[in-house]
Amino acid sequence: MAQIPGQENKEKTTALKGEQLDLLSRIDLDELMKKDEPPLNFPKTLEEFEYAFNEQGRLRHTTTGEAYVFNAREDLHRWNQKRYEALGEIITHYVYQLLETKCNLTKEIVPVDATEEEPRSFIYMSADAMSNPAKLLVLIQGCGVVRAGQWARRLIINQDLDSGTQIPFITRAQEEGYSVMVLNPNENHLEVERPAKPTALPSPEASDEPAEKRERKDDRESKKRRDFYEKYRNPQKESETEQIPIRENGSPEEHVLYAWDHFVSKAAARNVFVVAHSYGGLSLVELLIQREAQVKNRVCAVAMTDSIHNIWHQDASKSIQEWLQQHCRNWVSSPEPLDTPVEPMLSDCPRVSAVIWPPHGHPWYYPTY
Repeated sequence: MAQIPGQENKEKTTALKGEQLDLLSRIDLDELMKKDEPPLNFPKTLEEFEYAFNEQGRLRHTTTGEAYVFNAREDLHRWNQKRYEALGEIITHYVYQLLETKCNLTKEIVPVDATEEEPRSFIYMSADAMSNPAKLLVLIQGCGVVRAGQWARRLIINQDLDSGTQIPFITRAQEEGYSVMVLNPNENHLEVERPAKPTALPSPEASDEPAEKRERKDDRESKKRRDFYEKYRNPQKESETEQIPIRENGSPEEHVLYAWDHFVSKAAARNVFVVAHSYGGLSLVELLIQREAQVKNRVCAVAMTDSIHNIWHQDASKSIQEWLQQHCRNWVSSPEPLDTPVEPMLSDCPRVSAVIWPPHGHPWYYPTY
């Protein structure tokens, strides 16, 4: 009997899928993920981690004096990553303490009328942020895990506090008579654990289902198990969560706009200056689009660092492009000497070379997150 063209290949493929599904079904993925892996219980303080920042602002082990080592346990990438994230959360709160104790900044809750029950965030401000009549510096970080006062978590951990935090900017500004506002564009939501879904019981009629329908179900089950297996190979959340947005601050762009409307625009300073890194540059351009006249009237100069804004995608007007040309500079990664003009990608703000420091090649502000 003649075989239909392609039928043999289809049968082989179906058989192969069945073998793969059968192999995965024999693996207890829960046990595989936990095999030889220490508990994901990590210290809650730097002291418990046995790390501290020395006089140079470098993170060092309190016993050995060595720098932080990511691969503390060989062949346990998931555990090492979770340990790194736990340390990162401690670093975040450590930087908050420095903003309050070393820089004398205070928290201002957003939304300003937030109730106790709803999710909320905050920014940091100097005592004279609303009253200084002369000049105000506004700092806007990039995207990712960094929070108020940080440029790059990885630089804080692997290099030093001066490289990875905004503290040098803040102290220099205060010495020169600026008031300061530190925005917090990545604190956008409250994350809560999602209730577990009840496990569906198999249908008693499953065996009577058409073969094609059963095959689709098998494919879905196979994909589900493969996705679950990824939890072993790649760091994943331990439980299903959902995000509750912070009112009027649900994205970096919303946060920058909210901070402008409720704080920056109401400050007494005649001259406002902005430092915006990476995604912070995009958020600033979006602010310009939303509040063009106000921003042009108050902001004197903008220093961008590796900004990822795009005047075409963001549909910036001709007048905004002209203002960016006159009032902004974008310092970008480049091997050229400091302030060497770099060929612009678009006709917006001029681009110039940034300092390459330290010698191993990281620009001092470069985000490695």
